[in-house]
Amino acid sequence: MSETKQNLTVVALIKARPGKEADVRRELLSLVDPSRKDAGCVNYDLHESTETPGQFMFHENWTSKALLDAHLAKPDLQAVLGRVIQHVAEPPQILLYNKLA
Repeated sequence: MSETKQNLTVVALIKARPGKEADVRRELLSLVDPSRKDAGCVNYDLHESTETPGQFMFHENWTSKALLDAHLAKPDLQAVLGRVIQHVAEPPQILLYNKLA
């Protein structure tokens, strides 16, 4: 297996309000393809809980915090997040991890 430099892992947890699952899913899915093209993106994967529909998780790897910050500052991403926040049950939880091994 070739070694890929993955300096920063992001896990983002988003829980849709009941009845808003489809809206949140649609908005989050719209982020995937453009984000995968951003500089520094190693992977950008969206998951939905098998047990709790409307509970989403992004799993992302970035080559640097600076490139992650540039991604997060993009106006199109901010517009989607502005729409999503109206349909969530609680504030999204964003967790950052450094890869150890």
